[in-house]
Amino acid sequence: MQASPTYASPAADEPLPLRHGTAALTLAALGVVYGDIGTSPLYTMKEIFSPATGVPLDAANVVGAVSIVFWLLMGVVTLKYVTLIMRASNNGEGGIMALLALASRTAAGQPKLRRRLLLLGAFGACLFYGDSVLTPAISVLSAVEGLEIVTPALKPWVLPVSIGILGGLFVAQQRGTATVGKWFGPVVIVWFVVLAAVGVWQIAQAPEILHALDPRHALRFLRDRGWGVFLAMGAVVLAVTGAEALYADMGHFGKKPIRIAWTGLVLPALALNYAGQGALLLRDPKALENPFYHSFPSALLVPAVVLATAATIIASQAVISGAYSLTQQAIQLGFLPRMQIVHTSAHERGQVYVPAVNWLLLGAVVLACIGFGSSSAMASAYGIAVTGTMLITTVLTYFVVRRAWGYPMWISVGATTVFIALDLLLVVSCATKFVEGGWFPVVLALGMLVLMTAWARGRELLSETLRADLLPLGGFIEGLGHDTHVVRVDRTAVFLSAEPGVVPQALLHNMKHNLVLHRRNVVLTLRFHEEPWVPAARRVEVRELGHGFWQAALDFGFMDKPDVPAALALCAQHGLAIDMFSTSFFLSRETVVPRPKAAMARWRQNLFEAMSRNAGRAVDYFGIPSNAVIELGTRVQL
Repeated sequence: MQASPTYASPAADEPLPLRHGTAALTLAALGVVYGDIGTSPLYTMKEIFSPATGVPLDAANVVGAVSIVFWLLMGVVTLKYVTLIMRASNNGEGGIMALLALASRTAAGQPKLRRRLLLLGAFGACLFYGDSVLTPAISVLSAVEGLEIVTPALKPWVLPVSIGILGGLFVAQQRGTATVGKWFGPVVIVWFVVLAAVGVWQIAQAPEILHALDPRHALRFLRDRGWGVFLAMGAVVLAVTGAEALYADMGHFGKKPIRIAWTGLVLPALALNYAGQGALLLRDPKALENPFYHSFPSALLVPAVVLATAATIIASQAVISGAYSLTQQAIQLGFLPRMQIVHTSAHERGQVYVPAVNWLLLGAVVLACIGFGSSSAMASAYGIAVTGTMLITTVLTYFVVRRAWGYPMWISVGATTVFIALDLLLVVSCATKFVEGGWFPVVLALGMLVLMTAWARGRELLSETLRADLLPLGGFIEGLGHDTHVVRVDRTAVFLSAEPGVVPQALLHNMKHNLVLHRRNVVLTLRFHEEPWVPAARRVEVRELGHGFWQAALDFGFMDKPDVPAALALCAQHGLAIDMFSTSFFLSRETVVPRPKAAMARWRQNLFEAMSRNAGRAVDYFGIPSNAVIELGTRVQL
C-alpha cells in the first residue's frame, strides 16, 4: 500500500543569513552595493566632453551636463530602482535571475511567452557577465591613471600596475571575502565623504554651478545636441553604471538599508562631486584632462589615488562576487552545466566562489585592459552592457506588475513605459559606439547565450529521450514483488533520478551486471524551484512504494546549497532512517551521442555533448561522499 506524500518538519539547522541591526546592514551595503556607481565620478565628466561626443566645453554645456547627470541619478536610481523595482521581491531576493523567475511564473500557462521571457532574461544575465569583465577593468584603470596626474613619467606604468592589481584581486578570491569584507563599508564611507568634501570645496569657488539643479538646463542640454544627443547620452549613462546592484543585492541586506544608504550618503555625495567637477571646469577648462583628480589639491593627489584604487577594488569585488552568484543561480535553474562551487562562509548564505568563472573572468579582464589600453577607450564598450541589462529588467518588471501583482493595465503600462523609453534612449545612445568597442560585451553576451540555450535545450531533449526509453516505476516494483529469485543485500541503495516516475538507468544496470537488489531502495529526485530559498519545512517529500522501495524528493531554491546527505537526514522522521555508513549512491552518467536527424542542429548537439562531458561531477556538486558512490554509464542519442 502506498502512503500519501508527507513533508519533513523544520530542521534544526539550515544555515540562515546573519541578520544584524539596520545600521550594521547599511554599513555593509555601502561597501558591497555602491562601490560600482560610487566610482563613476572617476571618468564620467571626462567622457561627456571627450572629442567623441562632440559636446563643446563651455559654461552652458557644463551646467547642462551636471544637470542631466543629477536628474538621471534621480530618475534611474531613485525612482526606477529604489522606488519601483526593489518592490519586485522574490522571497526577499532580487537580481535579474530572481526577477526572471517571478516573470516566467506569470506565464506558466503560455509556453511560447514563457520561452521568450526566459530567453530575454537569460540574455540580460549574459550581459551581466560583460559587466563583470568591464567593471574591474575600467574602474581600476581609471583610478591608477591618477598616477599620470602625479607625474607624467609614471604613465607607462599605468597598465602594468592595473593588471597587477586585478591579478592579485582574482587570485585572492579563493580565500573568500569574509576577512577583507568587514573593511569594505568603512573604506567606502571615507570614499563618499571625500567625494562630497572635494565637491563642496570646488562648488564654493564657482557656486553658479548650482543652477544645474534646475531641470530646464538638462532639457536644454539635450535639445542643443540635436542628433548628437545619442553620442552625449552614451557618455552620460556612465554615471548610473552599477544601479543594477541595488536590486541584485537586495536579498543580502534588505530594502531599508539600501534605501537609507542611497538617500542618506551616496546620492548627496555623488551629486556634490559631479557639481564640484562642473565648478572646476567652469573655472579651469584645462582640467578636462582629468577633472576628478584635478579637483584635489596637489598635496592630496597621492592619497587620492590610493583611496580611489581601494574603492575600485571594492567595486570590482562586488561585481565579481555577483558573477559567482549568478552562475550558481543559472546552474540550478538549468541554464549552465554543473561547476565546482565553493561556499566560502559557514554562516552566510550566498557567499560562493566558482573557480572556473574566476579564471575565465581574469583572462577576459586582462585581455580587455590590453586591448583597450585606457579607461576612455573602454568607456565605449561599458555602457551597452549596463543599459541592456537595465532595459531587460524594466521589461520583466512590467510582467510582474501586471500579472504577479495584478495591477490594471493602465497602471502597469504607466509605471514602466517612461522607464522603458529612457532605457531605450540609453541603449541606442550606447549602440552608437558599437564599432568603437561596444561590440565586446555584446559578443561576449551572445556567446554565453549560445551556451545557455544549447545546454537548456539539450537537457530538455535528454530528459524526453530517457523518459521514453525507461520503464514505469510502479509496474516494475509490482513485478519484483512476485519474483522470489531476486537476491537482496542488506544495505540501502539511493538511485538519483531526474524522472521520478520511471526506473533509474543505474538501477537496471546494477541488476543486470551485479544480479542483486538492495534491501531498501530509494529513488531520489532533486527539484530546483524558481524561488531563491526553500525552507526546511518543505525540503523533503517522502513516499513508501512497497517491496523495499521508497520515493524521495528534495526541494531546493536557486540559491540553496544542494547538500544531499544533510537533506536525506530529514527522512528519518518518516520511517526512512538512512545510515550513511551502510548506504551506496548509484548515479547514471549519460554519454551523449549526436545523431544526424534530431531536434537540435548538429553543431548545437556537439556543443551540448562537449559541455556535458566537461560538466562537474554530481557527487561533488551535491555533497555526496565519493567513497559511497557507484557510477554506471549509459549512451544516449539526442
